[in-house]
Amino acid sequence: MHVPEDAVVSSADVALALASAASQSGVQIYDRTSILHVMVKRGQVAGVETDKGQIQCQYFVNCAGQWAYELGLCSEEPVSIPLHACEHFYLLTRPWETPLPSSTPTVVDADGRIYIRNWQGGILSGGFEKNPKPIFTEGKNQLEIQNLQEDWDHFEPLLSSLLRRMPQLETLEIVKLVNCPETFTPDMRCIMGESPSVRGYFVLVGMNSAGLSFGGGAGKYLAEWMVYGYPSENVWELDLKRFGALQSSRTFLRHRVMEVMPLLYDLKVPRWDFQTGRQLRTSPLYDRLDAQGARWMEKHGFERPKYFIPPDKDLLALEQSKTFYKPDWFEIVESEVKCCKEAVCVIDMSSFTKFEITSTGDQALEILQYLFSNDLDVPVGHIVHTGMLNERGGYENDCSIARLSKRSFFMISPTDQQVHCWAWLKKYMPEDSNLILEDVTWKYTALNLIGPRAVDVLSELSYAPMTPDHFPSLFCKEMSVGYANGIRVMSMTHTGEPGFMLYIPIEYALHVYNEVMSVGQKYGIRNAGYYALRSLRIEKFFAFWGQDLNTLTTPLECGGESRVKLDKGVDFIGRDALLQQRQNGVYKRLTMFILDDHDTDLDLWPWWGEPIYRNGRYVGKTTSSAYGYTLERHVCLGFVHNFSEDTGEEQVVTADFINRGEYEIDIAGHRFQAKAKLYPVPSLLTHKRRKEDVELSDLHGK
Repeated sequence: MHVPEDAVVSSADVALALASAASQSGVQIYDRTSILHVMVKRGQVAGVETDKGQIQCQYFVNCAGQWAYELGLCSEEPVSIPLHACEHFYLLTRPWETPLPSSTPTVVDADGRIYIRNWQGGILSGGFEKNPKPIFTEGKNQLEIQNLQEDWDHFEPLLSSLLRRMPQLETLEIVKLVNCPETFTPDMRCIMGESPSVRGYFVLVGMNSAGLSFGGGAGKYLAEWMVYGYPSENVWELDLKRFGALQSSRTFLRHRVMEVMPLLYDLKVPRWDFQTGRQLRTSPLYDRLDAQGARWMEKHGFERPKYFIPPDKDLLALEQSKTFYKPDWFEIVESEVKCCKEAVCVIDMSSFTKFEITSTGDQALEILQYLFSNDLDVPVGHIVHTGMLNERGGYENDCSIARLSKRSFFMISPTDQQVHCWAWLKKYMPEDSNLILEDVTWKYTALNLIGPRAVDVLSELSYAPMTPDHFPSLFCKEMSVGYANGIRVMSMTHTGEPGFMLYIPIEYALHVYNEVMSVGQKYGIRNAGYYALRSLRIEKFFAFWGQDLNTLTTPLECGGESRVKLDKGVDFIGRDALLQQRQNGVYKRLTMFILDDHDTDLDLWPWWGEPIYRNGRYVGKTTSSAYGYTLERHVCLGFVHNFSEDTGEEQVVTADFINRGEYEIDIAGHRFQAKAKLYPVPSLLTHKRRKEDVELSDLHGK
C-alpha cells in the first residue's frame, strides 16, 4: 500500500523534538534518573522517589515500555501491567548503488512474515517469526537499552523470505543484524488509561512495535483522559481495566507472547481464540461439560462454552474450521437454538461479573440510585435492568440488579466488566464501614435455563409453582432446587426468551446441574453455548455492552429509554446529559438490519464492523451480527448517523429518517440489501413461522 502523504522518520529524533518543544513550554526533564518508588496516599498518587530525590505530583504516567511491568510493582499499591518482552530481529544494509529515495513505500509481506523499508538509502528489514524468543521472564531487566546477541540461525527463515521477495538483496552488503527487546501485550493491543487501584496513575505501554505510528493518537487520548477524566473516543479495547491481576502471571505472559508475536502477521478469522493461557478460570462444571462435547472460548480468562459437538460429528474437522463464510458449526448452533425455542436448554453463564452491595441503613440504595439510571427503589425480589452512566450519559456498564432485601442488592454485569465496574463503583462510593461492596463472581455458578419447558423442569425440582402468576417476569427469590438450598432463581434469560437464571453456591453446582439434566430429559433438555445465546439475543434486538454499547452510547440512542427514570425523584450521573439530549435529539441510532438478498451458503458472512449505506451514502457500521434461525436470515445491529450532504456534519437522527431510507450492508466490497428496524420490534419471532410466511413489513418498530 502506497500512501503518498506517508513519511519515514526516526523515532529517536521525534522523541527528541517533542522533548525540546516540551522543555520550551516549561516542562522539566531529568535524564539518567531512576525512579525507585511511586508514592501513594489514600489511593491517590502523591509523588515519586528517584535516585536524586523526591518529586511531588498528583499524576504519574507509566510509559516505561519493557520496564513498565517492574515499574508498576514499585508503588505502595502495586499496579498490574501485563506485558512481556521478546527478542526482535531486523537487519540493516549498505545503500544501493542508487540509494533508495526517502519516499520508498514500506513493504509488508505477511505470508513471508517480514517488513521492508528504506534505511539511509539501503534496506531495514525485520519480521515476526513463528517461534519467538521471550526474554526477561525472571524480571532481571536490563537497565540500558542495548543490543542482544546476534542469532543468524533464528533469523534464517525471515532472511529466506526477504531474499525470495527481493532477490537483488544478495548483492547488498549487510551492516549488521540487530537484536533488541520488544514488548507485547496478552491481546496484541496497547495498554492505556488510569489504574483501577490508584487514582492519578496512568499507563501508556505495549505498542507491539508500532509506538511511532500510535504515539500521536495515544498521547492525545491519554492527555484528554488526564485533563477531562475521559478520552474523546471509545478506547475500551485499549483500556488497562480490560485486564485483571490474573493476566499478570509471568508464566502466563511468557507463554502468551510466544503466541501473540506470530499472530501479528497471521490471518485472523472471525471468532478465533487464543490457545495459550487457557483453563485459567473455569466453572465447577467445566469437566462435566467438556466430556459432553463442549468447545470453549475465553473471556477475561474465563472458559465459556461456544457450542456442544454431538457424538456423531467429526471433532477434528470442526476444530480446524477457519472461514469467513458459513462455518461448520452452523447446524450445531441451529439445533441448540431450536431447542431453546421449543423445549429447554442449559447454558453455563458463570463468567458473568457478580457484585453484592449491602449496608446497615439506606446507604446502599442511596448510592445505587445516584450511580444508576433506572429506579432501584423497588419491592424486595424485583429485578431492574439499568445502565450505569457517565456524566455524558454514556454507558459505563449495562447490568441487571436484584433487590435481595431492603438493604442488599445483587448486581450482574458483563464478564469483562469485572475490573472496570469495580473501579467505577469504588470511585463514587463513600468511605463508609456501613456500606459494603463485595465481588462474589467466584461464589456462584450461573445456569441459564432457556425455553418454554424451563418452567416444568424447575417446578418439578423445587415443588413450587413457577408459572407467571406465581413467579412473574423479572422476579428473584431464593429457593430449593433438588437437595440444595439458597439457590437464587431469577425469571430472566438475557435473550428475551422465557426461562430462568439460577445462581448456585459453587458447592451445590454439580448437584443442581445433574438434577436439572436428569429431570429435564423428559422435556428434551440439552446443553447449549454462547453462539446460540448470541443468535437469540440479536434476533430479539438485545444490545450488549462492549459490542453494541460503550461509554459514548446513551440509552436514548439504542432504545434504552425504558431503563431510564428521569423522574425517579433523585439525581443520578448522566441525567442532565440525557435531559439535554431528549430536548436536542440524538445524532445516531442503534438499528436492526435484516439482510434480504444474502445467500447464507455461498456469500461471505457479516461478522461485525461492516459499513452501512443509506440511499447509497455511508451512515455507520455494524456492531454485532448473527444468523437468525427463526427468520432464516442474517441479522445485524449497528448505528446509523445522519451526515449533512453539504458539510458532512452530523445531524439529528429521527425515527422517520431511519424508516424512510433504503439500506445496504457492505460485506467485503459486495453490498446486500437490508430492511432496517428500530427498537422495540414486536415479538412475532417467538412464533414458529417459516421465512416465506414472515412479512418483514410486519416488523415495523415504533
